[in-house]
Amino acid sequence: MTVSDRWLLPDGVEDILPPLAGRIESLRRDVMDTCQRWGYQLVIPPLIEYLESLFTGTGHDLELQTFKLTDQLTGRMMGVRADMTPQAARIDAHTLGQEGITRLCYAGHVLHTRPRHMLTGRTPIQAGCELFGSASESADMEVISLMLETLRVAGLPRIHLDLAHVAIYESLIGEADFDRDTEETIFDAMARKSVPELDELLGDCPEGSAGSRLRKLARVSGGPEALIEARKILSGASEALDAALDKLDRVANMLTRDFPEVSFGFDFCELRGYNYHTGLVFAAYVPGHGDSVAKGGRYDAIGSDFGRPRPATGFSLDIRALVSLGERALHKSGAVWAPADQDPALEGAVSDLRKTETVIRALPEDEGVSPATRGCDRQLVKKDGEWVVESLD
Repeated sequence: MTVSDRWLLPDGVEDILPPLAGRIESLRRDVMDTCQRWGYQLVIPPLIEYLESLFTGTGHDLELQTFKLTDQLTGRMMGVRADMTPQAARIDAHTLGQEGITRLCYAGHVLHTRPRHMLTGRTPIQAGCELFGSASESADMEVISLMLETLRVAGLPRIHLDLAHVAIYESLIGEADFDRDTEETIFDAMARKSVPELDELLGDCPEGSAGSRLRKLARVSGGPEALIEARKILSGASEALDAALDKLDRVANMLTRDFPEVSFGFDFCELRGYNYHTGLVFAAYVPGHGDSVAKGGRYDAIGSDFGRPRPATGFSLDIRALVSLGERALHKSGAVWAPADQDPALEGAVSDLRKTETVIRALPEDEGVSPATRGCDRQLVKKDGEWVVESLD
């Protein structure tokens, strides 16, 4: 290994340096403060867990994204977390075990074996909230509203929110009764919104069949008109589908009332998290950015795998991505420069200032250095026997 190789980081892994690190930390604090003001309690899950716990209830969607290692104490396989949602579910179901409503929030690094797409790295800083114990639409609305509030705190302009319901696809694919290979091929084509592939796979299905409805539904997305079109396609299919469409309609109406500045739409090919989501799912986007900036949904089944069935809904986002996309200014005044003077009065002045200000104390090696190059806009100077703060100008 050459000396230069020792400086290299793995692909998709990066150092976060000043001033970006300060902006990320400032937003992380503000997002967590916002969540806690809504009644969500902060938890800090461990970076590694046994694989059985990390994958429980997720349909093993995360398995390919999870780095695995052997525990040297027990010989069991462990994984570095790739998503903190299953950890929050475990904490609610097993560690806390509270009755009634539990609200949890979290923020921390997760690690992915591969970047989710070309715009991301492998070490996102995930933040999120999870609400356990309520299956009501009020809980869904609370979580979506809080997610939109965190995006406002991040300074994101012009948010668009897509709504979907996994029961629609689940009901149709179950009724069609395809073999496993065909079902997986249809799922992949739906997730990629590949209409030509779906036409080839489902073109021979008779009119009015579940397969025919799936093929038509793949062409439907957009605003309120998309929901109207979906009702026509799914008319007479089943009560479960009618209930899912009714819920989408009610939630969209409530969001339009409460967030008139946010645009809303429906995407019936949204199958993200299909293996563990059980109802309403949602994703937020900003213009010019192809991937969602925040996403979430209902996942009522995870708790049962931990021995305690609990309805649940929540959302997550990447703090690092929000900082790069937001228009949030970091309002921070410059620091105060204190000279390398051993005057006890200076020690007292520095100590008092550091209660509210950033003070950088000069060291012997700083002789001749301009305080401005250290990020200072003021300095401590001695006047009439007292240390006072003056502008560098």
